Amino acid sequence: MKFRAINTRWLMTMLATLLMILSAGFAWAMIEGIPGPDFALTAKADHISTADGGSVYFWGYANGAGRAQYPGPTLIVNQGDTVRVTLTNALPYPDINASIVFPGHVTSIEAGGVPGLLTQEATPGNSVTYRFTATHPGTYLYHSGTNPELQVEMGLVGAIIVRPAGFNSSAPRAYGHQDSSYDQEYLFLLSEMDPRVHQMVEFQGPAALENTGYLSDYFPNYWFINGRNAPDTMLMDADWLATQPYDCMPVMHPGERLLMRVIGAGRDVHPFHHHGNHARVIARNGRLLQSVPGNGADISYEVFTIQTIPGETVDAIFEWTGKGMGWDIYGDPNDPDYAHTCTDGNGDGFDDTTWEWCEDHGKPFPVVLPQDQDLVFGGFWSGSPFLGTLGSLPPGEGGLNPNGGFTYMWHSHTEKEMTNYDIFPGGMMTMMIIEPPGAPMH
Repeated sequence: MKFRAINTRWLMTMLATLLMILSAGFAWAMIEGIPGPDFALTAKADHISTADGGSVYFWGYANGAGRAQYPGPTLIVNQGDTVRVTLTNALPYPDINASIVFPGHVTSIEAGGVPGLLTQEATPGNSVTYRFTATHPGTYLYHSGTNPELQVEMGLVGAIIVRPAGFNSSAPRAYGHQDSSYDQEYLFLLSEMDPRVHQMVEFQGPAALENTGYLSDYFPNYWFINGRNAPDTMLMDADWLATQPYDCMPVMHPGERLLMRVIGAGRDVHPFHHHGNHARVIARNGRLLQSVPGNGADISYEVFTIQTIPGETVDAIFEWTGKGMGWDIYGDPNDPDYAHTCTDGNGDGFDDTTWEWCEDHGKPFPVVLPQDQDLVFGGFWSGSPFLGTLGSLPPGEGGLNPNGGFTYMWHSHTEKEMTNYDIFPGGMMTMMIIEPPGAPMH
């Protein structure tokens, strides 16, 4: 694989991200979306921005009269809700129908539409209303059921989150059972695009694809998490990405449980790799992995990479502590200012507050770091290898890690998917930040 250049957009994005982190309010990380149970979506055409400075024509679901977005609005409902979704077809073609299918839900047609291959479809300028009961909590996909080989590629896809009955935001559980409890949650909707298809549709119309092999000889060059490619995945509150409103940069404290809601929204398998620890897969396709109802996730399993299958969803719990590091993550015991202790009051081997692995307390950092003049500094380097510590940095270096967190990549393990048209870094990649205990989180 050949990388043509280093993406210069990184610096601008990271500086903007820092300013937003420092100015934002801090709260539990909850997935952004629109609440139900009634939704009005519109299929429209627009453009998205790619992190290499490009622009791609797409079709997307809009929230009512708003702009189309990629992916479509995340629909958030409660278990037991009767969900109604009215789709209006505003695609700029006189002969292109549009629709939505809701895998995992038994759907009926309440009004409008004409029969299609998979569901009732909205004709140009008209609407169709779908209805289903959100019987089971979990993570779900929705997408076009009209020529999905084209319309899903064009961007008509989105996520549904069904909260369990009795959901408590102070002690959230994804499936009601304690095994699905979590402290933070993030959506990872993974997809890809072949820009040849989008250019052909934009400039010659969908019918022109019939004279090409693009839909069968598929060759994507852009890969996305929540509709963005890196580094834009990490950029919060980016008003200029109006058609791509959902960022994705997971942040957590040691000892917390982070719920990963992972969706394979494209047509390719994407091995999503989360460095630093295994994740425990507790549910697939909106069903808790339990041997019998009420047992909890007793047939869950651990993975180091989540294989995302097209059209399927995975819920996994990721945890991070200092266990296994082999050294004291909070400081150098030879430092005269070091005063940290490790108190294991409940006998689980961890400090009761910091989640330091007490067997490693007081162990020195295992190597001698090079002198600053021999290093190249990344923007997230705090100047210190210790959690919660800021060290000295040369003027103009660092600055993206004001709390001294541990920062590392989460990304596709298909390396080409970490580029934007062969430009690295980019594509299906983001950063995980382990913030020190007590540090604020965006």
